[in-house]
Amino acid sequence: MSEVESKPAAVVEDETGADVVARASDAPQTAHPAADHSLKAALAAGGTRRDWFAGRFHAYLALSKPRIIELLLVTTVPTMILAAHGIPNIWLVLNTLIGGTLSAASANAFNCYLDRDIDRLMKRTQHRPLVTGELTDRQALAFSWIAGLISIGWLWATTNWFAAFLSAFAIFFYVVVYTMLLKRRTSQNIVWGGIAGCMPVFIGWAAVTESLSWESLILFGLIFLWTPPHYWPLAVKYRDDYSTADVPMLPVVRGRSVVGLQIVLYTWALVACSLLLVPIGGMGWIYTVTAVLSGGWFMWQTHALYSESLRGDGSRSMTVFHGSIAYLSLLFLAVAVDPLLYLPF
Repeated sequence: MSEVESKPAAVVEDETGADVVARASDAPQTAHPAADHSLKAALAAGGTRRDWFAGRFHAYLALSKPRIIELLLVTTVPTMILAAHGIPNIWLVLNTLIGGTLSAASANAFNCYLDRDIDRLMKRTQHRPLVTGELTDRQALAFSWIAGLISIGWLWATTNWFAAFLSAFAIFFYVVVYTMLLKRRTSQNIVWGGIAGCMPVFIGWAAVTESLSWESLILFGLIFLWTPPHYWPLAVKYRDDYSTADVPMLPVVRGRSVVGLQIVLYTWALVACSLLLVPIGGMGWIYTVTAVLSGGWFMWQTHALYSESLRGDGSRSMTVFHGSIAYLSLLFLAVAVDPLLYLPF
């Protein structure tokens, strides 16, 4: 994709419901002068080979978006424990995590490559390696393909064909459906694009059972419904960034009150979905109490955000964003612990 040359006017709803016309091209754009990051240039500047290789490593690591990978792996291991109704084979878990990490790294690197034009326009992403010049487009694309192919081959060889197929589908969906087709075209981009983020639970379940079940579908639904109340608060904070890049995130095209209401509705659906795992998955007291208490706490957080949004205030948005991560982590911790310390009703 080429860098955006001009930005059309965007209609944005303000807090009173009125339409405001804003042009993304009116926002200032930061120029990034080209820099020579080759080994030869590093040595000429007085650096060492070790420093240069460390810089390469950190650049590729940043390209992979490790914080996103962390969150994906948090959901994989508990899913495997639930699928096995106990501790699964440790080597199977390790191989699944390696394959899943490579799969997510591939998808994230493809995303950085395809979004490098808008990353140059957004303050939040101006330190990414393709923007700073630490990596070339060719290097990023090569890394994306190599990591993706290795992940599929690794999962096929160490787990089973179904897990490998799901990994390939996850990469395809995130890169083609979300990044290329949805992200710049619809305000529902992260809703449907979130399907890619749900795939680790399918991959983990399939690695253990070579199949899917109702329990895995509920876990999939959990992450699907969790994605909007997780990501939209972040988009509220970086609303101007997305507007500058002409990305139609919901907080860009609708007012804060509408976004706040949508976050509340998705949270109610999320908590309801989490409780479905009790009768269908045969969960015990540990999971049930955790799901009720953590779900109630997260609902309170989102309702507080909505109340603020009615007053035109979005200061709580990052509290909800971080709270969503804590909620999901706690919930999946309970998914893992409940089968191991089962306390039936």
